[in-house]
This record gives sequence, C-alpha cells and structure tokens, in this order.
Amino acid sequence: VSVVESGGGLVEPGGSVTLSCKCFGVPFEEYHARWHRQTPGKERELVAFITGDGNNARIVDSVKGRFTISRDNDRDLVSLEMNSLKPEDTAVYYCSLQGMSSRKEFWGQGTQVTVSS
Repeated sequence: VSVVESGGGLVEPGGSVTLSCKCFGVPFEEYHARWHRQTPGKERELVAFITGDGNNARIVDSVKGRFTISRDNDRDLVSLEMNSLKPEDTAVYYCSLQGMSSRKEFWGQGTQVTVSS
C-alpha cells in the first residue's frame, strides 16, 4: 500500500494551491480519506474528511469556506483545494486512508505548504 501526496510548495498569502493524494494497493472506494496538517512544535490536526463514496465531507472550522476536499474513485485520488491561503496555513499536509470495515490506516509522507510573501 502506498499513499503519495503532491502539490505543495511556496504560495503567497491570498493564493491557492491544490494538494493531491494518490493511493496504490487498496480498494480505494472502501477507504475514508482525511487530510491533516502539522507545524513544528504542534500536534497534528485534522483538516478535512471525506467518506469512501465521496458523498459526505467535513472541513474543520478554521479552514471552512477556504478549503475543499474531494475524491475521484476512478483515479484513486483525493484532493484538497486550498484558497485564500494565510501564513498560518503553513504546515506539512498529510493524507491518510482508513478502511471502512477493517479500520486499518495508511499514511503518506506529507507535502510542505509554505504561505509567505
């Protein structure tokens, strides 16, 4: 099983970026997906969640209205669209999968997003 994030980088405040998470080796539609983020010295925090079928999604209050999670089960891909970025959004962003039945979890290595002018 492999979970690979991409799309991070340096973005100016107010800018946008879309992160992608490509998954290999699992029946993708049988796994819920989440995006998390972590900054040095802080605990990892959940940012967004989407069910295996993509019909239900949740965004944490701190990024609601700016971030959108989506998935393409035909391409085994989960995306996080981030708009109106702020310096406090700077973090390493991680993608995770959790089996709906097995509850097994798989994590990616993370991708750095830096919001700075």
